[in-house]
Amino acid sequence: MNVGVCYAETDRQLWVRLEVPESSSVEQAIRCSGLLKRFPEIDLNRHKVGIYGKLVRLDLPVKEGDRIEIYRPIVADPRTVRRRHIADDDDED
Repeated sequence: MNVGVCYAETDRQLWVRLEVPESSSVEQAIRCSGLLKRFPEIDLNRHKVGIYGKLVRLDLPVKEGDRIEIYRPIVADPRTVRRRHIADDDDED
């Protein structure tokens, strides 16, 4: 079965297409992709994963054509970032 696994950092991203056995889970597909070796900072106990933007568990079986995504932890609260942008806009007056 053909699936894709992708991971992105701020300065680089990688999307790997691979063949996995029919009964593969999300975790098995990620391990087969080689991304854990290329990006040793990925910790599947910490990083969330999803398929097409929807969070899923590592033991979920994958389907033909799935795009598995490994998400980085958020380093800034999006509400704080928005407030900073609003404050920056106010300073321009």
